[in-house]
Amino acid sequence: MLDRDGYRPNVGIIIINRQNQVFWGKRVREHSWQFPQGGIKQGESPEEAMFRELMEETGLAPEHVQILGRTRDWLKYDVPTHWVRREWRGTYKGQKQIWFLLRLVGRDSDVCLRKTTHPEFDAWRWSDYWSPLEAVIDFKRGVYEAALSELVRFIGSSESTRRISH
Repeated sequence: MLDRDGYRPNVGIIIINRQNQVFWGKRVREHSWQFPQGGIKQGESPEEAMFRELMEETGLAPEHVQILGRTRDWLKYDVPTHWVRREWRGTYKGQKQIWFLLRLVGRDSDVCLRKTTHPEFDAWRWSDYWSPLEAVIDFKRGVYEAALSELVRFIGSSESTRRISH
């Protein structure tokens, strides 16, 4: 499902723990790490898609998290042409995402990466709030920065989420 500009509707999920560290997932059989994310199906609201993707990718159910906030608008990124399937080239540009900030109210042991037959991640860890900007693949960096910057206000004042300029 693409919009008229060639973007696939999607949700991005930032999960924080009590120390305001973020959940960081390692993609199956790859050396790349990212936040949970996934497509919005026809007839699904962004929140419904978020809870479905949350369960599929992390094994967390609604009772394990609290929604702290979401982005006001879509954040978009373009996927480099060589990453796009041949049959989609010329029509698919990238993703447009609504990002959610969730607080884990359950336990770390509630995370189960094997809830589905096709897991997205084979490892995970907690990282400092801003550290994903250093590690995410280049073409997603702008969206990650926009999402983290917009959503940090829902956390409140915390030394662990202060951004240090270099």
